[in-house]
This record gives sequence, C-alpha cells and structure tokens, in this order.
Amino acid sequence: MEFEEYVSARGQELVRLGFTVSGDYQRAEDLAQIALMQAFRSWRKVRNADDPHHYVRRILVNEYLSMTRRRSFSEAPTADLDPQRAVPDHATHVVNSDDLWRALATLTARERVVLVLRYYQDLDDRTIGDVLGIKPSSVRATASRALASLRQARDSNRVDERLS
Repeated sequence: MEFEEYVSARGQELVRLGFTVSGDYQRAEDLAQIALMQAFRSWRKVRNADDPHHYVRRILVNEYLSMTRRRSFSEAPTADLDPQRAVPDHATHVVNSDDLWRALATLTARERVVLVLRYYQDLDDRTIGDVLGIKPSSVRATASRALASLRQARDSNRVDERLS
C-alpha cells in the first residue's frame, strides 16, 4: 500500500480518533497531520509492519499524550471552527453530547485514551496496551478507574438534579 492510498483510506478515521480523544476538531486535525507526517518519514517501515494502521494510531495516541504533558496544551484557539470544514458523521454526533464531554474532561488523558480505544475503536486490552506501551492488566485497571470516576460523576449529577 502506498502512503497516498493509506491517507485516502484512513485519514478521516485518524481525525475522528483525534477528535474523540482531544474533544477539539482543530487539535484532532493537528494530531492526524502529525501522525501522518511521522508515518510518512518512515513509510517503508510502517508499510511493512503487521498492521500499518495500528502503527499510525499509536503515533497519534502518543502525540496526544505528549501534548497533554506540555504547557501549550492548555492553549485554546480563539476563532470559531469553520462549519464548512467540519465533517459530521454518526460518531461525531454520538460523542458530541455535552454530558459525555464534561464527564470525559474529568478523566486523566490516559484514562480517556483507554476508554476511547476500548469503546470507540473497539480494541482489546492487549492491543490498547501495545498502543500505550503498558500491560493489558494496566489497561483493565485504568479502564476500571475511569469508569468508576464516570459513574461517580453521573451519580453526583443525579443528586444535584434532585436538590435543585
């Protein structure tokens, strides 16, 4: 497979993954572009990998996690997104719910990535562990903590609604 074919086949999927983990369309485009640039630099190695998409997905996730550790991650663009550029699809509508975004924002970057890879990308614990460079048992523990946090946030919102 040539690089151009890969980008045509998987480029939008990478942007959606970036959007799902970051919650920001511009950042998602940046993440996908960085992942594709890094993959292009060593395309011969990527193309010959067992699963080239897994390789590029790992680049994207690692870049997102690195971004969250940098100080510049807290910078937010001031201009509104151009609605003409946004590509609405079913996945975007599902993950775009306000409650979901607020709940996911309470998680650490690693917890968020684990949940996105597990439930949005439908990856197993071993593959998620490969992407993050951790053991499958750590993936399960991280997912368990993240889901517990989400449940606690949901339950506290229910209590707040009843008190209102």
